[in-house]
Amino acid sequence: MKKKEKIASQISKLEEKYKDSGQDLSSYLDGLLYQRYLTYWDYIHLDTLLSLQVPRTYFPDEEIFIMYHQISELYFKLILHEQKQLVDDKAQNLDFFIEKAKRINSYYKALISSFSIMIKGMEKEQFLQYRMALLPSSGFQSAQYRMIELYSTPMENLVHHTERDRFSSKNTIEELYEHIYWKKGATDFTTGEKTLTLKQFEYRYTPRLIRTAKQLQNTTIYHKYLQMPEEKRHNKELVKALKTLDMNANINWPLMHMGSAYRYLGSEKGQVEATGGTNWKEYLPPSFQKVVFFPKLYTNQELKNWGKQWVDHIFNPEKIKK
Repeated sequence: MKKKEKIASQISKLEEKYKDSGQDLSSYLDGLLYQRYLTYWDYIHLDTLLSLQVPRTYFPDEEIFIMYHQISELYFKLILHEQKQLVDDKAQNLDFFIEKAKRINSYYKALISSFSIMIKGMEKEQFLQYRMALLPSSGFQSAQYRMIELYSTPMENLVHHTERDRFSSKNTIEELYEHIYWKKGATDFTTGEKTLTLKQFEYRYTPRLIRTAKQLQNTTIYHKYLQMPEEKRHNKELVKALKTLDMNANINWPLMHMGSAYRYLGSEKGQVEATGGTNWKEYLPPSFQKVVFFPKLYTNQELKNWGKQWVDHIFNPEKIKK
């Protein structure tokens, strides 16, 4: 097609596109004529992005701490972006499912590999001082991460493992939410009192989390998997991608947090409390949480030993302290 013919064809398509907008094509072309050229910094709002780091102290490493958590939240948003597409997909296309699961794993891989920034990238003495200006905030309060869990699996799989046998899909979302596993990470075991960190989080996000969980009833990623025809469910590539996702979310990622906690909060004189009052030694280890997004992909023995082999043989807190 000659250049003039191509332009004429494009103009015809544009006229068709804008004919129902209430304005003719000439008006849109005027807008294009007057519009400024797009720049990289305007497109990604670079100046705004770089202005979002506002330390509360004068310790240089606090800015690293802020930026790393902001980067993590952007990766969480990427994960949710893929999860929402999986949940909304009605075609049950196997290749689509595998591709989205692999993308999610690539985001987790980046998160997990970058966590050395938190483990070794800050001076311990600086951290132990500026962290006191952050009370009672905590990474525990990441609502996006809780959303990732809700999109992944039914809420009965997120009930604390010590109570999981008492609950099922027959319970209401509100009942299940009251016994969700992460609440025990910010509750005083002796008094049963919730920490301020948990109270703040619940006040801000409980309505949204419950609303999301209700919208996802029977449509989580695990539900979508179980609803697939048997031959698709047994696809080796799909099973591998989902198992990898489970390991990344519920073993590898928590273990990186354990490494950071031991590096900064562990001490020969005893553990230092986390900023939000979370009991991190009880809350973070995968073998204590036993959260599994896709339980039917595993044997009973694998579920029983979930995360244990990693804690026993790979995770070595003594190495991290050095």
